[in-house]
Amino acid sequence: MLGELFTDDKLPMMDKNLSRVIKNEKDHVFLCGDSLKILKTIPDESINCVVTSPPYWNLREYDVAQGSNVIGNESDYNKYVKNLTEIFIEVKRILTKDGSLWLNLGDKYHNKELLGMPWRTALSLMDNGWILRNDVIWDQMKGTQSSKDRLRDVYEHLFHFVKTKKYYYAHDEIRIAPVKKPKIYNGEIVSATGVSGKKYRKQIKESQFLSEEEKNLAIKALDEILREISEGKLVDFRMTIRGEQRAFHSNSTNVSGRAKELETKGFYFIKMGANGHLPSDIWRITPEDTWRKDAHYAVFPEELLTNPIKATCPENKIVLDPFSGTGSTVATALKLNRRGIGIDLSEYYTDLAKKRVKDINRLLF
Repeated sequence: MLGELFTDDKLPMMDKNLSRVIKNEKDHVFLCGDSLKILKTIPDESINCVVTSPPYWNLREYDVAQGSNVIGNESDYNKYVKNLTEIFIEVKRILTKDGSLWLNLGDKYHNKELLGMPWRTALSLMDNGWILRNDVIWDQMKGTQSSKDRLRDVYEHLFHFVKTKKYYYAHDEIRIAPVKKPKIYNGEIVSATGVSGKKYRKQIKESQFLSEEEKNLAIKALDEILREISEGKLVDFRMTIRGEQRAFHSNSTNVSGRAKELETKGFYFIKMGANGHLPSDIWRITPEDTWRKDAHYAVFPEELLTNPIKATCPENKIVLDPFSGTGSTVATALKLNRRGIGIDLSEYYTDLAKKRVKDINRLLF
């Protein structure tokens, strides 16, 4: 068993199949062993994307060899955060400069108190150099709860971390296509939500807050937006005009770029392109049941993995999961034409993951 190679205190050599995936000679590998020790064998900046869900603290027992260092079995939750942080410091080292980490964590009640485990971990990672770009709320839309003195738990966090302020993000790959399209109404082009520009044009012309030059520029810009809608480049828009509407977030030019536009130019537009809009940071996805035949209760739904992989890992590059369980991350990566590396301490889950990917390869090839 490969895991036996990683029980020594000495730093082991990189596994040959892991090396082949990194060299693009193989499309995936599953390794059974201690994540931290295996991560230490991986070269600097060789992995493009990491998507993972570590075991939650003191939530369940995992089927691993006796004496193994199991994340989640710590007697103290501060030690759990420390152990996770140590692993993700190593993840940061092996990620490319433009790479991303997507970290899914659920919370934990202990002695009637909600511990805030996801945020304890996220803040620790930020203190160690990670940049947090998004906190996605995963609404699982179902759940059970025996407690009668608090609300049901139906969501978890999916944090998006990066190493640097400039990183790979293929936003067009995950855009949601508009349901409605522009149309002609009474001889006029109107947006997908029925905006013709008449109201804005009237507000511009009658404004007491715009100079004549600003009015002319605003009318010209509005005509250009309507032209783009007629040509199919945009499907919808909203216009904010000084003195008529307020800036979206704040009227303070110190905190809002939009407010600064209003001050200096007198107007700005929010546009929706014909290729759609980006998803919000609330994802409504039910947990996966297909691979819950065994004792693994925390199976990633592939729908949850698709956007992170498509947006932050280029095709034929590498997605890694240091707590791979039944292999959802690697399976999804392969379906999306990426390479995959899975690491797990459990030989049982590793065997399940291998079977899962073998079944996928039969369908794909």
